[in-house]
Amino acid sequence: MRLTLKGYEMKRLRWYDYITINLFWLGLNFRNTAVGTIIMPYLVDVFVPAGVRNSAFGALRASGLIIALVAQPAFGLLSDRSTSRFGRRRPYIFVGVLLDLAFLAAMALSWNYWMLFASVLLLQFSANSSHGALQGLIPDMVPEDQRGRASAFKAVFELLAIILVALSIARIAGAGQIDWAIAATAGILLLIMILTMIFVREEPLQEKPDTPLGPPMLRVLGMLAGLAAGAAAGLVAGALVGGLAGLIAWPLAGADTGMMVLVGLGGTVAMAVAAVTGVWAGALATLGQEARRHASFTWWIVNRLLFFAAVTSIQAFAAFFLMSSLDMTREEAVAMAGGLMMIVGICTLVAALPSGWLSDKFGTKRLAGVGGLVAAAGTAVLVLTMAMPSVPLIYVGGAIIGVGAGLFTTSNWALGTELAPREEAGHYLGVSNLAGAGAGVVGAGLGGLMADFIDGYQPGLGHFVIFASYGVLFVLSTVSLLGVRGAGGADQVA
Repeated sequence: MRLTLKGYEMKRLRWYDYITINLFWLGLNFRNTAVGTIIMPYLVDVFVPAGVRNSAFGALRASGLIIALVAQPAFGLLSDRSTSRFGRRRPYIFVGVLLDLAFLAAMALSWNYWMLFASVLLLQFSANSSHGALQGLIPDMVPEDQRGRASAFKAVFELLAIILVALSIARIAGAGQIDWAIAATAGILLLIMILTMIFVREEPLQEKPDTPLGPPMLRVLGMLAGLAAGAAAGLVAGALVGGLAGLIAWPLAGADTGMMVLVGLGGTVAMAVAAVTGVWAGALATLGQEARRHASFTWWIVNRLLFFAAVTSIQAFAAFFLMSSLDMTREEAVAMAGGLMMIVGICTLVAALPSGWLSDKFGTKRLAGVGGLVAAAGTAVLVLTMAMPSVPLIYVGGAIIGVGAGLFTTSNWALGTELAPREEAGHYLGVSNLAGAGAGVVGAGLGGLMADFIDGYQPGLGHFVIFASYGVLFVLSTVSLLGVRGAGGADQVA
């Protein structure tokens, strides 16, 4: 049987087609996890003094995600219009990976932080050329009634990448062989790209769409402007609230404690305000007054941003946290960070498997809220290790966060598909990119500055403060669901 959609004749998929169509998601997430969680923290620690490494890493991560916010939809739009005889998506995946290899080599050859910074930004550009195109493979090649199964394979490959990085790249870097870790990342990415080129058979587009590129790219720039406005509003609100709290604490507990209260509380407020105002400003810039008419959808993006700002930042700062909390060397910390990631990935996968059934029974909104609270509980366990340094306790905290992430990820996306207007679902769900880029700006960008500042007053305390802030963001992600009405299944609000 053959189905036709948007000019393509879509064949019914066989079982192995689910694997081949989604295989590059494994390579893409392998690259992203290896670079973002293992390689970048390792090299930042090599090039930057300990007193500013969190700020330097946060700036690197936030800047890269801003590049991704613009590059990913741009290359997705360009691939939509490609009439290459090799297909719409594969040429961008092919060229993107070749550029990835060059920029990974530049990372390995970096001799200082600024060379590393330039290499990472270029890598983000090339990586998102393949990422933006890849997102079109399932809509292009999978009949609608088979997309649920195809998306399930995609999710499994994304989580499998985390486990494979823990078993390979983290161990190589943990042995001090960072150049070999980068080479192995490049080799695996290249292999998966070649397999994708061989086994994915695209139908060439016969006629280029006549819709202009300008309006959708202006919407992307609107999202970027919204995030900038949100970050500015967050900094102002954080300074006001933190300053007031610091002035109260100063005479009661001393100057040092007052300053730490100012930065800790102010930074948490800044993250929360930046998330809420950034999403609303970005949504208004891209959707106009429709953002108000579909306020539940906008609050869903807020919920998504708050959760991912916390969970991705905990993952990103894991190695630095372990150096501080357990007094580990750089190599020991990245090796253990890999093991921690593997536990989180396994628990996320195990929790995600029954989440579809749980969503049907209890409602997507309720399950997303529970996921936020579970992840907050896991973060609280990590913060407890300040008083009770313990490797098993850190693994327990990571496992709990993984369960929360598994419950959240599936139910949150299902909730978004319920809330997006059906006739414009693609347009609306594209605005959810605010959560991806905003997570780095809010969580890592602000969190890195907080950690270094507090460590300057009391060494080793900074990561516990920012992890506590991330726990608050998990709780606020659940609170933000109060703005979501009229969707969510079993917990539907009138």
